[in-house]
Amino acid sequence: MYFIQRTLPRTTLSLILFGLAAQPARAQDAEVATVTVTARKEPVVNKLDKTVYDVSNMARAANGTAQDVLQSTPGISVTSDGHIAVKGNAQVTVLVNGKPTAMMSGDERAVALQTMSGADIAGIEVITNPSAAYNANGGAIVNIVLKRNRKPGAHAQVKASAADHGLWNVGTSGDVTGKEISVHGNLAYRRDGTQKLRRSAVDWNNPLGGQAGTTVQSSEVFVRRKVDSAALGVDYALGDSDSLSLSAGYNGRRSHPLFDVLNEARDTAGQTIYHRISYGPNEQSDANASLSYSHQDNRSALKAMVQRSKTSGLIDKSYTDVYVEPVRASAYSHGATRSARVLKQATVDWSRATEHGQWGMGLDLQDEVNDLDNYQASVDRLTGAETQDPHTTNGYAVATSLSAVYLTDQIKRGTWEALLGGRFERMALRVSPAQGIMQTGHWQAFNPSLHIKHAASDNTDLTLTYRRSLQRPDARDLNPFTTYVDAQNLSRGNPGLKPQQLTSWEIGADAELGQLSGSAGAFYRTSRDTVADARSFADNVLVTSKQNGGQARSAGITGSLAWTPDAALRLGVDGGAYRVALSTPDLYGMVRQDGLSGYVNVSAAYNAGPDNVSLDAHGQSGGITPLGRHGASSSVNLSWKRQLSKTLSFTVNASDLFDGSKRSYRTDASTFRQAGFDHFVARRLYVGFVKKLE
Repeated sequence: MYFIQRTLPRTTLSLILFGLAAQPARAQDAEVATVTVTARKEPVVNKLDKTVYDVSNMARAANGTAQDVLQSTPGISVTSDGHIAVKGNAQVTVLVNGKPTAMMSGDERAVALQTMSGADIAGIEVITNPSAAYNANGGAIVNIVLKRNRKPGAHAQVKASAADHGLWNVGTSGDVTGKEISVHGNLAYRRDGTQKLRRSAVDWNNPLGGQAGTTVQSSEVFVRRKVDSAALGVDYALGDSDSLSLSAGYNGRRSHPLFDVLNEARDTAGQTIYHRISYGPNEQSDANASLSYSHQDNRSALKAMVQRSKTSGLIDKSYTDVYVEPVRASAYSHGATRSARVLKQATVDWSRATEHGQWGMGLDLQDEVNDLDNYQASVDRLTGAETQDPHTTNGYAVATSLSAVYLTDQIKRGTWEALLGGRFERMALRVSPAQGIMQTGHWQAFNPSLHIKHAASDNTDLTLTYRRSLQRPDARDLNPFTTYVDAQNLSRGNPGLKPQQLTSWEIGADAELGQLSGSAGAFYRTSRDTVADARSFADNVLVTSKQNGGQARSAGITGSLAWTPDAALRLGVDGGAYRVALSTPDLYGMVRQDGLSGYVNVSAAYNAGPDNVSLDAHGQSGGITPLGRHGASSSVNLSWKRQLSKTLSFTVNASDLFDGSKRSYRTDASTFRQAGFDHFVARRLYVGFVKKLE
């Protein structure tokens, strides 16, 4: 069996997250009586460097997605389009079973969370200020821990659900656990979809040449996805203290959306109105595999892991322009963007118990390659001949290598507990355009971390945490070429970007008083060399690029309160308010602005015999963005789960009852003003069941 020592958080995390097999129990003599002790798993566990939430029985998770589960987790805010914030911090790294994967990086992460089954999730770990043992990439960490059944024997379950708009999903999972080996896997298929409504109005001007114009775009589309996924894992116990684990997974997503974008453009030359119609297809596939080894005795633990993950995508950008004013022949274009991200990682973590705590050290090696290819060409409608656009047809690769070593020391003395850490990182970045000169960059830094907890009483803990870290540039921001947005607006990356530097402080208190438990805290975060937009004009066309030079500061308070008056009822509320100050470069210099923002989450769950009813409501206020603002959004979700028998349950989920996911935005820059909204309609009614086979 596992030996998990409370003073070994890094070891405990490794053993749980990487899902190693339980060691075989030794045979007992017939004369020896055995006693089985069971205990109810705590819904929330506060540890020195993280908070763990048990979501294995969450009613909303039964038919929902990973995004639904995260949205229902205290301290986490998720917008309908998949943007995540942890206590107001929008720089969030998402791990699955403690591992980074290619699909949880970049723009693909939102779709991955929206199509990942929530029923497969056992717990959510929220790490607001990661210790030096973690590669946080500049922000907070959300770790999704998947379910694993370690009971001996064979087990399986089948689940299915259906929703309005013709959406449905079905899946099965199972495991077989013997004396030394355990095999587990799952298969699933989803017909998913999201309705998207968008509108954008841009007033642009060239302050150097005096030209000006207006562009208005509006669209409505229902993106229907077909999603298939599979995973398989094998755990083997080499002995009483050694084990191996091998796992692999695959996800495929396909959609064929019909986009009809109405464009209305006005400038000194007159007015143009046309429909831009496109059909896709869009495709994305994810594959990952990992091998890990674990050795643990009563004093020390060693964990080694190698993994490889890849995400490939195709976005077809072919379109037809149908002109309304002035009337003229339709124009055709063939275009596509292909992308591939490959992430390779090797880690070694070692820890040893000491008289007053635990030493820990580790090595983290990561190699990530992003390949992007853009193609755009006009098509002759009579002959089908294509004329390639040299400005928007390009390709490039971004290779990032990260080497890190860390050392931690956890110390316990009386009512005090401290986790000291230091992480030395070296980053190498290489941008290789298909045509042009390769650009390289190298950075290194020593980033310390500090976690202190003081037990002020039997029911009250005081905490202090600190972390400094680097955040590497997004691969798409390093694009050295031009990307077409519309006729008056082009986008271009900057291969010379360097990492952002982030620092975070937090203080807090956790307390329990009978049926009440709560927390309160305050934070202060800073960011230097922040990546911001840089705008210019070329041939009377607005070009938006990227540059370092922005700065950000935020400070605020957070709090939570949970009340469990009896075993059947649980009520909770958490929220935060914070002030953000941004300094953003614009055409005439730095623009400084500040504003207040906040969020609130309310939850209630009631168990009455075989019935479980839960409600969660979320609200996010408006806030500032670089050179602009965004509006507020909200959602209210209701779930009912009924246990029909020991092995069969029935669930109904109603999401975003009041359709509060519409979010407005506004940008005021020296070269243009933009106002609009994005509305990802999240209102759904799901009905489903789960059948266990034991």
